[in-house]
Amino acid sequence: MLPDDVFITLADIEAAQVRIAPLVRRTPVLTSEVLDQASGGRLYFKCENLQAIGAFKARGASNAVFQLSDAEAARGVATHSSGNHGSAVAYAARARGIPAYVVMPEGVARPKAAQVERLGARITYCAPTIAAREAAAAAVIAETGARLVHPYDDLAVMAGQGTAALELIEDAGALDLVMTPVGGGGLISGVSTAVKAKLPAARVIGAEPAGADDAARSFAAGRLIPLQNAATIADGLRGSLSPATFAHIRRGVDDIVTVSEPAIVEAMRALWDALKLVIEPSAAVPYAAILEGKLNVRGQRVGIILSGGNVDLDKLPWVAGNP
Repeated sequence: MLPDDVFITLADIEAAQVRIAPLVRRTPVLTSEVLDQASGGRLYFKCENLQAIGAFKARGASNAVFQLSDAEAARGVATHSSGNHGSAVAYAARARGIPAYVVMPEGVARPKAAQVERLGARITYCAPTIAAREAAAAAVIAETGARLVHPYDDLAVMAGQGTAALELIEDAGALDLVMTPVGGGGLISGVSTAVKAKLPAARVIGAEPAGADDAARSFAAGRLIPLQNAATIADGLRGSLSPATFAHIRRGVDDIVTVSEPAIVEAMRALWDALKLVIEPSAAVPYAAILEGKLNVRGQRVGIILSGGNVDLDKLPWVAGNP
């Protein structure tokens, strides 16, 4: 485990909430009688798909970028991302008036790359592996002198993500369970810290695709097991945990469950239909765990973070001919 001073606290998250208030939206919390009846629980969906740039990532990136001193920010910020975090860094950098450099994997969803470009960032493409992304980002930083804003291995980013949980609890009230998707672990690190501070009896459970299950394997083994090859439609969850996010998971998360690809698609379509919301596959993963029977939520009040809504509408997974 990491020393205590390497963990974020409720105070960090509350400070982030004040810092980013001018930059992010207070997204709504929606419910559905249809989904409640199907699950047997009372489900509260925190709609981060309606967030600035269409994902919760705006929170963490804005907190990290606006925590930098003027001297630190002067040469801009850089990151690597499959889409949403890249857009978030570009968004926050534009708001601060500094350059942004984003490394993205080849084959990234077209709308995600287009949004990064619209926000004024310079994109560098690389092979679709974590190692290639990190190497390309290091090269960009060496060239530009930009400051790295890591997608999840950054305490300021984690604290910013935790603000979604503060709003969820404020709007939904006491919850028995809070669920998030898990990729690199920044979201669940922030959310679990906020939930355990505000609702000590509530459980926090992460959900991830079976084809990118490093968090579940690491959680079960009690040691960090890096992700080797991610095979999932949920492109936002192809990141691998860092030592810092894994430490936060071990401290504040009660379980990690995995779901199948068909369940992700089914959940995505069910949420589109019931909530009338565009969400991306990654956002559907927690509800997929309920659909697939990985969790019994009957009689419970359950908060679910819908992480994002940036999806290629020409490649919907339930349309014939699409993967």
